[in-house]
Amino acid sequence: MHKILSSVLFSVAMLGVANAAPIDAGKCFLIPQFQNWKALDDHTMYIRVNMNHYYRIDMAGRCSSLAWPDAHLITHWRGTSSVCSALDWDLKVEQSQPGGIAEPCIVKTMTPLTATEAAAIPKKFKP
Repeated sequence: MHKILSSVLFSVAMLGVANAAPIDAGKCFLIPQFQNWKALDDHTMYIRVNMNHYYRIDMAGRCSSLAWPDAHLITHWRGTSSVCSALDWDLKVEQSQPGGIAEPCIVKTMTPLTATEAAAIPKKFKP
């Protein structure tokens, strides 16, 4: 009986360790590291995190507010303090004008960019 209980407790502990694994620095970022963004068009934006890491964020559909020059993001993060996939985003974009309406934008993919891919972002679209 003692061996069975020890085995069960060990299995439960290992599940907790797997769930508490550190974030994958290549795929994920911590929320406070999110620094800036710029839209390429009404379907795509680039974000910069932790000074020199970039991600391409693709929307599931058109997000027309992204293209406005005075737009700003309203983000509510899901889950923990790390952002690792499109599912972690709850995004709205609002124009900076009185009575502006926040447009919900569904994130389809979040792709970390290599240094070469980040360098290829046109200057006017680089966050």
